[in-house]
Amino acid sequence: MNTINKNKRRLRRKLSIKNKIRGTEEKPRLTIFRSNKNIYAQIINDTKGITLCAASTMEKELGMIGKCNKAAAAKVGESLGQRAIEKGVKKVVFDRNGYRYHGIVKELADACRKSGLEF
Repeated sequence: MNTINKNKRRLRRKLSIKNKIRGTEEKPRLTIFRSNKNIYAQIINDTKGITLCAASTMEKELGMIGKCNKAAAAKVGESLGQRAIEKGVKKVVFDRNGYRYHGIVKELADACRKSGLEF
């Protein structure tokens, strides 16, 4: 019963954040999703409704399949940052998707910043 309430609260925070944040052509939205086993991140242009680039621990190149820890988050952040720079994206708006900004989420954001993204 407690898990259901926890997920409802996260979804409520997610909708509250999403109502305030929109990804545009100049500043697309960087959103993340965390499961118990993997981390997913993507950069989205909300005006056109397209995903510009994405990265996750499910990719074989990263070698982190089934890992959801700070090291995996750092690798995903670096990979996403490099792909975004290649696509010509420098500035983004960060959508933490209802998760608290600490631990894995913070590590992914810091890795994106180190690779050249500004938010």
